[in-house]
Amino acid sequence: MKLLHIDSSIAGQQSVSRQLTAAIVRRLREANPDAVVIYHDLAAEPVEHLAVAPAAGSVTLEEFLAADVVVIGAPMYNLGVPSQLKAWMDRLVVAGRTFYYTETGAQGGLCGGKRIIVASTRGGFYTAPSPIAAMDHQESHLQSYFAFLGISDVEFIRAEGTAMGDELRHRALEAALAAASALEAE
Repeated sequence: MKLLHIDSSIAGQQSVSRQLTAAIVRRLREANPDAVVIYHDLAAEPVEHLAVAPAAGSVTLEEFLAADVVVIGAPMYNLGVPSQLKAWMDRLVVAGRTFYYTETGAQGGLCGGKRIIVASTRGGFYTAPSPIAAMDHQESHLQSYFAFLGISDVEFIRAEGTAMGDELRHRALEAALAAASALEAE
């Protein structure tokens, strides 16, 4: 198994998403000790933001295409994903490699068969029936983005309310870590 591990939080050791991605990768490696893991910390070593069309053979793209499983730490910043994660994602959308065009326009679907596991963290509560659920431009973005690439196997390990006091943060982290340890390690 080839596993690509992506962290994007700027919070360093205090990052809940980093704790979750580490737990997810640990769980997957327990079940697959021969797994090859490639790790990127997008906060420490950011991918350049898109300025021109990405090269069809970039290392970022090739690592993604080669991976069987991609574990992504995606904290919610300002209702969406961190800009450093978005920059990484922008490098994956390449015509003829991850999606294609037809006479009716862009079509996705060239990356099926991958498993995406997202460690989603949020300072507040954005999951329905929250009154601010419509403001979730993080998980909804990731779900539709990967669906466009043809990936339907997208799982979210979520910790919400992490900025609403120590007790809620602790409970959210514990519940998310329990979910990570219960992951099926296909």
